[in-house]
Amino acid sequence: MSASFADGVYAIVRQIPPGCVITYGAIARVLGDPRKARQVGWAMALTPAASEPIPAHRVINARGDIPGGHASRRYRLHRKRLEAEGVVFMADGRVDLERYLWLPSS
Repeated sequence: MSASFADGVYAIVRQIPPGCVITYGAIARVLGDPRKARQVGWAMALTPAASEPIPAHRVINARGDIPGGHASRRYRLHRKRLEAEGVVFMADGRVDLERYLWLPSS
């Protein structure tokens, strides 16, 4: 994965408004390569400490799940952050993408 690809991922993630989410695949499509959702995930796993924070908790998978499984520490932390921003989770623990999905305007 190139540094410029990762920088593009982080630039998109920084634009996500509080209370909204985006999927790995949507980020890949915005960057021009819908087949690179996995690489978006790798970039998010390597999110650097930055002077301008990268709100990684707003990036979820296409099913509306926070990666890592519902019993993971990451799930609990990301869910807590999203709930603090006003995101309401469905009974099965997923985010309603029809309600909370954000896509950058072209």
